Amino acid sequence: MHSNAMPPEISGTPGGIPEATVARLPVYLRALYGLAERGISTVASEELAAAAGVNSAKLRKDLSHLGSYGIRGVGYDVDYLVYQVSRTLGLTQDWPVVIVGAGNLGRALANYGGFISRGFTISAMLDSDPAIVGTRIARLTVRHVDELEAVVARHKVAIGVIATPASSAQAVCDRLVTAGVTSVLNFAPLVLNVPEGVDVRKVDLSIELQILAFHAQRRSAARPEGEPDRGHPGTVNGIHAAAARQPVSSELAAQA
Repeated sequence: MHSNAMPPEISGTPGGIPEATVARLPVYLRALYGLAERGISTVASEELAAAAGVNSAKLRKDLSHLGSYGIRGVGYDVDYLVYQVSRTLGLTQDWPVVIVGAGNLGRALANYGGFISRGFTISAMLDSDPAIVGTRIARLTVRHVDELEAVVARHKVAIGVIATPASSAQAVCDRLVTAGVTSVLNFAPLVLNVPEGVDVRKVDLSIELQILAFHAQRRSAARPEGEPDRGHPGTVNGIHAAAARQPVSSELAAQA
């Protein structure tokens, strides 16, 4: 069951791991953590696929890119598969993170306990508001954004999180990139312009809500008048399963 093969290079080129597979790996990892917390040591592909919300054939193909094939009649070793997925995602080392923007969302991010357990360390928080600079959030003292470049260098920051208003997000992104940060998680409601070689992931909670509203409207229109919405196959408590599987947004929204 255990494979000593190193994971292939993650890329969109032939021989690499497809981007669609990479996007599903964190979902598998979350499901695996849930199984491990329940004391489950082995899991069949059908069970893991159901927990992750994908079909088992897709899951088996995804995991084959990692060199993990399981054992017929036994399944996958949960702990080792956690290690394989974590290694492929680069989570077997700590990643220093800086959060720029210490408003409500920035505070929620800093207080989110899931980052540390997944290999991310919030090294610093920055803001430009004199009323916020110098205050404590979680275990951090908020620094002035003027210190951004020094903070990135001192903590060897790998990932920058932008939780600022849209009006300042691009300028903050430019400074992060100039300072050497090549991975950015953007919560500001705009598309950032970055040079080649810089990866940006965008999280827009309002867009997620609008997608939920679309599905709610469609269900409401299709439902006979007076009948309550009890959900349907592919929903979780009446919420479309694709939205219910979002790993970060719902948890952060609850803390914001």
